[in-house]
Amino acid sequence: MQQKIAVQDVANFIGKEVGLSQWRLVTQDMINQFACATDDHQWIHVDEQKAKKTPFGGTIAHGFLTLSLLSTLAYEALPELEGATMGINYGFDKVRFISPVKTGARVRARFVLNDAEIRPSGRVVFHYGATVEIEQLKKPALTAQWLIVAMVGEQ
Repeated sequence: MQQKIAVQDVANFIGKEVGLSQWRLVTQDMINQFACATDDHQWIHVDEQKAKKTPFGGTIAHGFLTLSLLSTLAYEALPELEGATMGINYGFDKVRFISPVKTGARVRARFVLNDAEIRPSGRVVFHYGATVEIEQLKKPALTAQWLIVAMVGEQ
């Protein structure tokens, strides 16, 4: 069960790790579906035979696939804001793709609450430091400064 945070307590979590997701397997099928959805069929992602001859030893996930996994990993890992009716992706201030995610790797996300703006409108803008880790590797797949807006009350 997700932890719940009251709006008045949000400031107590700034600077702290607030979520760690479960590991998630990145499969070739997932990569192929992403390639179809985005029309990005670059061979390093979808041609398993050709990709075997690269330094990666096989196909790798699209960087944007890894980035898009943040949504599901966050839903699983981040605490719920009491009274929030929905959360909306507000964007990224910074994204860095550090290490490729090889097909068959497992990834998870770690979230630190860097800041939160409580607005008179009933919206709370969360500024998260998000890191997607690759199991058994020191370098992460990506780091990002991610903004999510939580709508509180009637919207």
